[in-house]
Amino acid sequence: MRDADTTLVRVGTIVLGDWLVVAADEPPLAGHGVRVVDGVIVETGRASELLARHADRSGDAAGSNSDDVVRGGVVAPGFVNAHVHLYGVLAHGIPLENAPAGFWPFLEDFWWPKVEDALDHDMIATATEWVCGEMLRSGVTSFYDILEAPHALPGALLAQKEVVERMGLRGLLSFEATQRVSEANAQLGLKENVGLIEACRRDASLVSGLMSWHTTFTCSPEFVTQAVGSARDLGVRYHAHVNEGVHEGEWCAEHRGVRTMELYEHLGVAGPDLVASQCVQLSDREREIIAERGVNCVHMPLSNCEVGGGIAPVPEQLAAGVVTGLGSDGYVNDFFEVMRGAFMLHKARLLDPTVMPAATVFGLATRGGAQALGLGSVGELRPGWAADLQVIDGDLPTPLSAHNLFDQLVLWRNHTHVRDVMVGGTWRVRDGALLGFDRERVRARVHEQARRLWAKA
Repeated sequence: MRDADTTLVRVGTIVLGDWLVVAADEPPLAGHGVRVVDGVIVETGRASELLARHADRSGDAAGSNSDDVVRGGVVAPGFVNAHVHLYGVLAHGIPLENAPAGFWPFLEDFWWPKVEDALDHDMIATATEWVCGEMLRSGVTSFYDILEAPHALPGALLAQKEVVERMGLRGLLSFEATQRVSEANAQLGLKENVGLIEACRRDASLVSGLMSWHTTFTCSPEFVTQAVGSARDLGVRYHAHVNEGVHEGEWCAEHRGVRTMELYEHLGVAGPDLVASQCVQLSDREREIIAERGVNCVHMPLSNCEVGGGIAPVPEQLAAGVVTGLGSDGYVNDFFEVMRGAFMLHKARLLDPTVMPAATVFGLATRGGAQALGLGSVGELRPGWAADLQVIDGDLPTPLSAHNLFDQLVLWRNHTHVRDVMVGGTWRVRDGALLGFDRERVRARVHEQARRLWAKA
């Protein structure tokens, strides 16, 4: 079938929702859908109009000429998990004689020796496969992972890359370089990032890379400057954990004479290419620097609570115009739970039920994360944007409407309600099933690798 201009039209995939969320800052649209061709959204509109324009090629009239027609539910942008540690799943339930008594003991007595220092390629690849499956089932289509496994160098990121490409997510990967083991190991970490970034560019896949270092208390100013120089040479953003608890800001003030973000400003690091994760315990001046310099932030509401780090001043940062995304930190990877944490915690902290409305939180989980990571044309469903979307079951006890849809999704949905997930125009989840994923086989491998890790610990 040819249009009047004699150009052959490819229908692609037509996704027709009961509701369409184009962007979190726009009202949801009843009875609308999208058309996808070659991994890109090429058209949005009313379901009836989309079908009418392509009736002779749709599943209603000529199924042999239609690639796909999907109906029902809430069609929404895929979530962007802007900070995850994929390997963290192996530590779930790890035996401990004594629970860490604070943030520093958590790192020094538990996380570093018992988890990160014990990781190898098999553990990393297995954890990557499982958590990629968890994220897809939760509606996550893009993510940023930070790997710290100093004794798994070199080649750890390439082991991850292979798995992420097979799972079909849009992934950004990095190695969290640190001088805490040795200077030689720190340089291997930087080299690992450079190698991954260059390999991804050669392959032109959905996987790409960022530069990353750990913190100011494990990395010298000279090392941070070197990492940033490499990132700038490669034209990529760079990442660091910032003030996850009270420790880093106080340590930096004592040993460097200024707090963390003040040091980064002095080094010329604070700017729109910096992705600063956590940002929990900030001074007033540090908050000003983040806003003034255009630093991107990522908020981990649940894991910040788990390690006793505190609650980040996210509503205040948003009011100052700070680009902010959401992350699971590898702790609870159901992104609906992460959104609920962001929705509720700040209301309690500020004693104000009006802060962090559901639409704002949904925005952090989609376009906010994409912007923080520098992912263009991701996080909204518009013509010309990436076809990264999810279809969420909208069968709730009370009716969905434009005024309540974001509240209904944020408060009363979870990963079990994600029906379909598409990444780059390819279906990865259909009817609640992760395609090409043997859940029991992968779970058995995760158990095996977790036992290996626990035995080392």
